Amino acid sequence: MSASGVRFAVIGINHNHIFGQVDALLGAGAEFVSFFAEEDDLAAPFAERYPQTRRVHDARQILEDDSIAVVVSAAIPRDRARIGLAAMRHGKDYMVDKPGMITLEELAEVQRVQKETGRIYSIFYSEHFSSRVTDKAGELVRSGAIGQVVNTLGLGPHRLNAPIRPSWFFEREAYGGILTDIASHQCEQFLFFTGAKDAEVTYALVANRANQQTPGLQDFGEMTLKSENATGYIRVDWFTPDGLPIWGDGRVMLVGTEGTIEMRKYIDVAGREGKDHLFLVDKTGMRHLDCSNEELAYGRNFLNDVRDRTETAMGQEHCFKAMDLVLKAQAMGEATPAGQGAR
Repeated sequence: MSASGVRFAVIGINHNHIFGQVDALLGAGAEFVSFFAEEDDLAAPFAERYPQTRRVHDARQILEDDSIAVVVSAAIPRDRARIGLAAMRHGKDYMVDKPGMITLEELAEVQRVQKETGRIYSIFYSEHFSSRVTDKAGELVRSGAIGQVVNTLGLGPHRLNAPIRPSWFFEREAYGGILTDIASHQCEQFLFFTGAKDAEVTYALVANRANQQTPGLQDFGEMTLKSENATGYIRVDWFTPDGLPIWGDGRVMLVGTEGTIEMRKYIDVAGREGKDHLFLVDKTGMRHLDCSNEELAYGRNFLNDVRDRTETAMGQEHCFKAMDLVLKAQAMGEATPAGQGAR
């Protein structure tokens, strides 16, 4: 099977990350066959954007089509594991938006079925796999540009946009909590940049600081991680100010034994245009690198993995470990006084 011969379909389009997922596969040469969505208001613009595909009105038409190799989903988070389990049991590989599941019980079942079926369960951590600066930073770290990474700082602020959010966005049991929903990005990057295979959650907190009218919403979360050779701090929130022209000033900072890297992923508040800004400081000086033309390799690597049964896009255990960490942090955060009542 060549990469260009891979046929895929979509089940669930409730988050806009679906566009990045679909575009990653199309850009790598896959064929988009069909999609299932219950919501007419979401399906119409989606079909207009991808006129080569067709809408089906029963997900079983996708699951039972043996010509489809991959199921892609950005459904409501509470539904993502269920869809993935069905896909794997029908012999299909699965690419799902983060969070790939919202409970530790779901994670355990997904891991069991993935091992049993041998299918790929790939969680699309978009702040890595859709971020050119992240891939470039990884290349620099692997080359030894800043020595051994000993600390990471991951910041994930988002704009709330409450009036345009669907009702499930404010339901804790639907989205999984703020750490689960957002901080899985930063957990994955902690593992990626430090090279750690395992880590421990040492602190976590979640809270509703300013949105008491929607008690199911958690608008602030933070957590810390510790591995054998590194530590990390993560903060996520829904407090991006209206004055910022994008949805959030996402940043990652790496401290190495021989230098530092800062990624301003979506905007440089100092005034440089565009996104994907990298600042490298090492023993030779300071540099700004424009990473906007770096290749995004995830889609191509994922299709190669589908064809060759390899793990070049992302190791399966790495994929699951990021969710294991963030789900444990979510539970820890909700057990603290600041998190009580925010479920």
